[in-house]
Amino acid sequence: MTADRTSNRPPRAPLVRTPSVRTSPVRASLVRRRLGWTAAAVVALLLAVLLSLAVGSRQIAPSAVLDALLHGGSSDAADIVRSLRLPRTLIGLMVGAALAMAGTVMQGVTRNPIADPGILGISQGASVGVVLAIAFAGVHTLGGYVWFAFAGAGLASVAVYAIATSGRGGATPVKLALSGAAINALLVSVTTGVLTTKAAALDEFRFWQIGSLAGRDTGIVGQIWPFLLVGTVLVIAVARGLDALALGEDVAKGLGQNVAVVRIVAALGATILTGVGVAAAGPLAFIGLAVPHIARALVGTDHRWVLPVAALIGPVMLLVSDVVGRVVFPPSEVPAGVMTALIGVPFLVALVRRKAVAA
Repeated sequence: MTADRTSNRPPRAPLVRTPSVRTSPVRASLVRRRLGWTAAAVVALLLAVLLSLAVGSRQIAPSAVLDALLHGGSSDAADIVRSLRLPRTLIGLMVGAALAMAGTVMQGVTRNPIADPGILGISQGASVGVVLAIAFAGVHTLGGYVWFAFAGAGLASVAVYAIATSGRGGATPVKLALSGAAINALLVSVTTGVLTTKAAALDEFRFWQIGSLAGRDTGIVGQIWPFLLVGTVLVIAVARGLDALALGEDVAKGLGQNVAVVRIVAALGATILTGVGVAAAGPLAFIGLAVPHIARALVGTDHRWVLPVAALIGPVMLLVSDVVGRVVFPPSEVPAGVMTALIGVPFLVALVRRKAVAA
């Protein structure tokens, strides 16, 4: 009887397994593409470092560069590599990564494609700190500038956020941008006023204001790396929140994100990174603007990928600009800040034209 019942039972439908999203061909292709571009960015960074160590007013063979780094030596080439080019290369690595990540975060927080660290007046706040240090505190070393520039950047960021959060709606992207423009204009006036009354500080400040990697020593590396680490941890921590914020505040809240916390942590991380970069090398233009767009074009809009790739591409752009500035008018040097602006202006024009066509 039992056998008859079993034979009359309808056959079971075959079990169909839906492919997981994580293992789908599209997802796998995207991961391979991201890994490929990340590896390419690492290779480009290594080449940029080698270029920075080998090229200048005196050309040094790559084999001599590696020998100076790995085995020391007392030759002139080894001294140039270790005492002159290695410090500015390390500063370029740190500053390029800091400004690129700060620009990525600022564009994510404000949802503004042409935002960079200067949009919140952070760079100009650092400039005011340096001006006051030179004019009134008697600080005349780059190691001293770091702390004043960092303090100025932090105070400017706090002021902008305090203004943006007042009134209805809180710190919306538009209010952040407008507050940053107002504070930036105020700080420019303060800087100009101090320099017109303290003419002796003008030449020294002008050298810093242009933005350059020349004349930096390894002592600055020891001063800024803890802040760079803290800023990096903060912005990486809110990467998912920035992805949600890009979909709009209501959607971000629906996805469980605390929008206010994401903005505060992101702004704090961007402030620290910008303060470190500007303090160490001056207000270098366009790295924070151009690099995030390049990174997004390569790996998509996921900030968990965009931030690391931007941190790799930023130093490449800065180090290459610095090298070009060394060789374009020998034996003189064109500051890296001038070269990044020359590279960034055409990029900005192309971006504006593309947005205008898309609109």
